[in-house]
Amino acid sequence: MASSLSTNLKFTLQHSSLTLPPLTSTTTRRVSVRCGPRSNRGPLVKGRILSIEAIQAIQALKRAQRTDPSQIEAQISKTLNRLIKTDLIAAYKELLRQDLCDLALKVFPAVQSECDVPDLGLYADMVLALTRTGFAKHIDELICDLEKVGTIECDDKSLVRLVRALVEGEQVESTVRVYELMKKSGWGSRFEIDEYVAKVLRRGFKRFGKEEMADEVDEQLQRSSRLVLGKLQ
Repeated sequence: MASSLSTNLKFTLQHSSLTLPPLTSTTTRRVSVRCGPRSNRGPLVKGRILSIEAIQAIQALKRAQRTDPSQIEAQISKTLNRLIKTDLIAAYKELLRQDLCDLALKVFPAVQSECDVPDLGLYADMVLALTRTGFAKHIDELICDLEKVGTIECDDKSLVRLVRALVEGEQVESTVRVYELMKKSGWGSRFEIDEYVAKVLRRGFKRFGKEEMADEVDEQLQRSSRLVLGKLQ
């Protein structure tokens, strides 16, 4: 037993006499990570959610356009016409975002058929896209189709977007058609004149050299202002 204690004591003393290496401080290095170049596609639009069905419909249309354009109408009937309204509109806007205006034009009638009244915001989106991509020649056809509806909702907040898109796109005839349609629909009588819409129209007509129409818009705006002032008094 004494021998065992002696052995343990020597082992303890030997280990206690060992010199431990000094502690070294650890240096923290920061590594910066950079992402690669962004895609040239635009950012996702806030609130725009594409369902799986909408994505598949878009892919089918693009595939038909690439392989057999004669099948595009069949694909619209087979895929897009079976989508619910929100998915259909989302698919339409995605086609415009990708500058696939030729496909969007074919889809547009199906989109408008889901609306009880013409959605002027969707018309404005189409006019902007056609102007941007060099397909402005189709704008007059688009507005002629809008005329066939007969009337529009002049209190639609998107009306100013449509008028401004036509004016900025130098679409003289289409701007005149929309203005005549506005008057026919009760702009200034059944619907109160929006001052900003009137100013955009007036500036547009002056730019187009249509002074008489610019003066007419100005007179309507002044008359509307007097009526509003009279009601307040």
